[in-house]
Amino acid sequence: MHAPLSSVSRLSFSGDGTVEGYASLFGEIDQARDMVMPGAFAQTLKVRGLRKVPMLFQHDPSEPVGIWLELREDFRGLWARGRLIPDVMRARELLALVEAGAVDGLSIGYRTVRGQIEPRTRVRKLYQVDLWEISIVTFPLLAGARVRAVKQAALPPRSLVRTQAEREWRSMTEAADEPAPRLRPRPAVVSASLRSREGRRSALGTVSHRYSMLR
Repeated sequence: MHAPLSSVSRLSFSGDGTVEGYASLFGEIDQARDMVMPGAFAQTLKVRGLRKVPMLFQHDPSEPVGIWLELREDFRGLWARGRLIPDVMRARELLALVEAGAVDGLSIGYRTVRGQIEPRTRVRKLYQVDLWEISIVTFPLLAGARVRAVKQAALPPRSLVRTQAEREWRSMTEAADEPAPRLRPRPAVVSASLRSREGRRSALGTVSHRYSMLR
């Protein structure tokens, strides 16, 4: 399940592409009416470790954008600090989007291990979850799960091979967009029987007539 959060803390970027913020807040009810309880991440963090919790964009497993450097529980929730990888195009886009304030949400993807629904409020309290991933998202379910700070990462120099390949690709696509050149109509084929003397004379006369016209 995916659970974005509430708006007390903002996702932040730093100079080396570092991002940090709360991925989950304890005691907060999200839009799915789930409430994560203190200690819910203790076991999964111990078992999985940092490298097995990917940093994704919009919960898309085909869009990894960085790595998490620190994940820990405190009195408030699950604190996350990671680094966007500037070699990844989507990560460079996220740097610009977060700095502009266009994207600043954090959301967790998880499986409920132990939870209980309160009959009166219909709120599901999550006492233990298996954390799958943490994503930077546009719309967090929990308003306080936000990126707090980001440092601008230096972009790697573009390789000459890549630059040349992109230039050739652009020239190919531009050539494909150009209209095809108009061809001059081919002269009509003279159909005459060459078996008889009269047919050969007629064919030679037609060809010489067309030749004189072309001159």
